[in-house]
Amino acid sequence: MISFIDEHRGVFGVEPICRLLPIAPSTYFENVAKRLDVDRLSVRARSDIGLKIEIRRVCNETFQVYGVRKVWRQLQREGFDIARCTVARLMRAMGLQGIIHGKPIRTTISDKAAPCPLDRVNRQFFAPAPNICGYPISPMSRPGRASSTWPRDKCCAFALMSSMPLHAALSVGEQAGPHMRASSSMLSTWRFMIGGPSIAVG
Repeated sequence: MISFIDEHRGVFGVEPICRLLPIAPSTYFENVAKRLDVDRLSVRARSDIGLKIEIRRVCNETFQVYGVRKVWRQLQREGFDIARCTVARLMRAMGLQGIIHGKPIRTTISDKAAPCPLDRVNRQFFAPAPNICGYPISPMSRPGRASSTWPRDKCCAFALMSSMPLHAALSVGEQAGPHMRASSSMLSTWRFMIGGPSIAVG
């Protein structure tokens, strides 16, 4: 957006362009002032300017073969107190990567235009009543209501066919946690074995 305003400010002006773009005029003028006066930059931004010069120098001296780790090691040998994550961030910003041994990492990108395969197991994510659909209870899960007050819990909303019946008066789902309550899990298994409904404890 800054470059767009720079190109068209002479014709339309800054304020009219900023009224159409999600940027305040003061933000644009502050950015322009920082480009003209380096002292207005933050300490990190001023440090990045000098480190980018040194990183590019090391890459050019090594024919741009060094990656993040070797550039960081070389700067450490030369006496620069710089973190490895800082070298990785600046090299990524400058488009420097180094030589990759082997095949490059490729991630699978799905084709949105291709038709999706049919659901051959006919999964049902809705239970109209208790004991209709079962779902597995993992050893590291706690049956019960999905509460947002537990920071490490996740609601696993998978209604799968298994030997465990769905808990009565509970929604389709399972509250996953970092531990397992022996009382609730054993009580649920015991009630299933005797033919009664599974009731969550707690």
